[in-house]
Amino acid sequence: MIYITEKVIDVERSQRLIRWTKRVLLICGFLVLSYVGFTLVDAKIYQKNAGLTLERAIQAQVQRKTTISEWPAKEGDVLGRIEIPRIGVSVMVLEGTTTQTLLRGVGHIAGTALPGEPGNIGIAGHRDTYFRGLKDIRASDEIQIQTASGMTRYDVDWIQITVPNDVGIVSHETESALTLVTCYPFHYVGAAPERFVVHAHRQ
Repeated sequence: MIYITEKVIDVERSQRLIRWTKRVLLICGFLVLSYVGFTLVDAKIYQKNAGLTLERAIQAQVQRKTTISEWPAKEGDVLGRIEIPRIGVSVMVLEGTTTQTLLRGVGHIAGTALPGEPGNIGIAGHRDTYFRGLKDIRASDEIQIQTASGMTRYDVDWIQITVPNDVGIVSHETESALTLVTCYPFHYVGAAPERFVVHAHRQ
């Protein structure tokens, strides 16, 4: 009799544990989905506002109220918009590559030329958001960068897969060029072990 009672108690404890585990998992799942949803909404709103900022800067440039050289290049500043028509990429270019910046757009790599300036422009983005389309890019594709001072067009020269610590990913060049960098493989789960590099020259 005592044995049966203890067994019933153990079953009840197990059932309570299962119920609490389900509740905790449900709450955790809700919190994760809420965070992802908030992040996506925040990024979408930021992209829209950044686009408006760029349009105002273009209008101000037309009216000669400001020039691109007067823009302070601080983390998160809107520098322009990059578009790759054939693969459907269109995203705002922001200054810097912090986690917050790359959640809201693609980032200009410090130490490289600024969009609209001569030299090699380095731009980084996440493979699972704004730069996911790069998996379909190929040689001769056109890349466009719109800044307050005008539109610059580039043609893709080559695509390379390399290691993260490859210091030559974004080399200094005297000619006007563009280098896009994202993680690789594109569908890898977790921290990707390689980098996907796209190099283009100015038309």
